[in-house]
Amino acid sequence: MESKDIKPKKPQDELIFQNKELNIWEALIPVFALVVMLFYNVFFVFGDDALSGSNQFILLLGAAVAAIVGFFNKVSYEQMMNEIAENVKSTTGAILILLMVGSLAGTWLISGIIPSMIYYGLQILNPTIFLPACVIICAIISIATGSSWTTSATVGIALIGIGDTLGISLGMTAGAVLSGAYFGDKMSPLSDTTNLAPAMAGANLFDHIKYMSFTTVPTIIVTLIIFIIIGLNIDTHGTPDISDKLTAIGTSFNISPWLFIVPVLVIFMIIKKTSPLIALLVGTLLGGIAAIIAQPEIVINIAEANSLTFESAYKGVMKAMTVDTAVETTSTELNDLFSAGGMSGMLGTIWLIICAMVFGGVMDAIGALSRISAALLSLASTTFGLFASTVASCLALNVTASDQYLALVVPGKMFKKAYEDKGLAPENLSRTLEDSGTVTSVLIPWNTCGAYQSGVLGVPVVDYFFFAIFNWLSPFMTLLFAAFSIKIKQLTSK
Repeated sequence: MESKDIKPKKPQDELIFQNKELNIWEALIPVFALVVMLFYNVFFVFGDDALSGSNQFILLLGAAVAAIVGFFNKVSYEQMMNEIAENVKSTTGAILILLMVGSLAGTWLISGIIPSMIYYGLQILNPTIFLPACVIICAIISIATGSSWTTSATVGIALIGIGDTLGISLGMTAGAVLSGAYFGDKMSPLSDTTNLAPAMAGANLFDHIKYMSFTTVPTIIVTLIIFIIIGLNIDTHGTPDISDKLTAIGTSFNISPWLFIVPVLVIFMIIKKTSPLIALLVGTLLGGIAAIIAQPEIVINIAEANSLTFESAYKGVMKAMTVDTAVETTSTELNDLFSAGGMSGMLGTIWLIICAMVFGGVMDAIGALSRISAALLSLASTTFGLFASTVASCLALNVTASDQYLALVVPGKMFKKAYEDKGLAPENLSRTLEDSGTVTSVLIPWNTCGAYQSGVLGVPVVDYFFFAIFNWLSPFMTLLFAAFSIKIKQLTSK
């Protein structure tokens, strides 16, 4: 999962603040305050609308609570602001890629790329095989690209549309997309977190991937089995007539397989290790060109012009990239589906990420992240306890620091020596970091990954949480292996 353009600091340069004057209860005060405020805000007041602004302010209130704790423990305002600045700076790539995803969705809509994917997908996929097919398709693309973010921003969006027209819950489809995307992301040597985890643990990259497959492959197999069972028992009663949908799409768009040249080129660029940000920019521009060529009438309508000229073409494509656009069809459901927010549609997610980084920055600056991890480490008296403490630490960092990279870096630094002292090979630590830190980030609404995926797929985290089976099952799988001492590699034979 990952935000491929959020470049983490080099592990040797990552600073984790220590604060000997801060005790564990003081470190947990901001966490408890944040959880209580978010719980009330989401479940009693705003519900799914909480991400539209109120959760962002709650994160700032949590940061304020952390700052008060810091002031009482002699942490300067300047130190807090410096760490906030570093955290926000680290999200520059994420913000840019979110803007590009918004603009890409706009041009791929008006060009007919996404409608064509849905048109042909409806003829190939049916509710019985759709969900497991989503897992497999996204897994393959994510392995090839090394990016769960890019996978969800391209084929993920199209699959969400296909699932919606098939009458399948958006939460189910999003869960299947994310399960496949994060499996591929974990197993790809092109993934930045797959490189970061062994770097923090002191393991070799390909040894890490090989060792990680012992827990990851069984997890994805269980995930596929569950989705197959769901598909066999899914209630499709009341599903709209597919032929009507095909007619509505074909009437509103010029459908052609030639339009797939654009997404194929984007995926090819990423396979060739082109920066996803550049690839998405190119995909956006190519989508705009395709719109002018393949869907001139739609471009003219969006531009509110009478004919296709350079000015009207420029205006229509630019509006699709930047603001809300929609293409009307004869189907009410498709009218809701064929709309995009452009870059402006991503501003709420960007706002959430910035506020999450403020909270994480203050928590790190006052030494709370270090203190919480140290407390978890002290509970590890057995090998299983060490694995469990690592999992708990990664989960805690995903919730409190709101950043996937910190969920790998901080526990990686804190637990590395403990694994060595118990005679455990570094692959144990790197695998556990990925099984619990990488994949669960998407399950936290205010985490950068949860905010991104929810914004891109248009599905709230609470809706896809249960169906992101691979993501929440992975930590349990790694604990199961630890409990029964399965594939626990030793530094030396005993």
